[in-house]
Amino acid sequence: MAVTDRKPDTRHPVRPADHAPRPTSPVAPYVWAIARLSLGFVFVWAFLDKLFGLGHETAAKQAWIHGGHPTLGFLKFSAAGPFKGFYHGIAGAAWADWLFMLGLAGLGAALMLGIGMRVAAAAGTLMLVMMWSVVLPPASNVFMDDHLIYALLVIGLALAHAGDTLGLGGPWSRTRLVRRFPVLR
Repeated sequence: MAVTDRKPDTRHPVRPADHAPRPTSPVAPYVWAIARLSLGFVFVWAFLDKLFGLGHETAAKQAWIHGGHPTLGFLKFSAAGPFKGFYHGIAGAAWADWLFMLGLAGLGAALMLGIGMRVAAAAGTLMLVMMWSVVLPPASNVFMDDHLIYALLVIGLALAHAGDTLGLGGPWSRTRLVRRFPVLR
């Protein structure tokens, strides 16, 4: 058996097929933009329904503007699993109502406008994972539910710069503030 001192030829590296450049469809940015706007509408609608009691999930008499508590019903009556006690303890607390409503409004606005997508992805993922953890295991699956899928989607939207198409992400990214603090992109 002969041992050779030859090194592999690195002048012409071979790229494995799984690392080949992938073509991008010119329609893809619009699909991501529509996904961003659609998810944004989910959060804007939830905010407006809980704020004004539009009658879809929140009755008018339970609206936040009429003294209702956006976190009370779901956290008090639906919480199950290992975090049930924690969620029962914060159900209806003023600080929890404010944080929840600010989260819905902020995430919805960021997605609809296409700005602040990185912050929206981080804060939105935290909020969505917490919402997922209210009912464990989820009703329709042993692990996965729409909250985790939305969390993955909001991260993907930020990574894909989905706010640049049909949104204000492009102009926003060129502002002095965002150039100084890129996390705000």
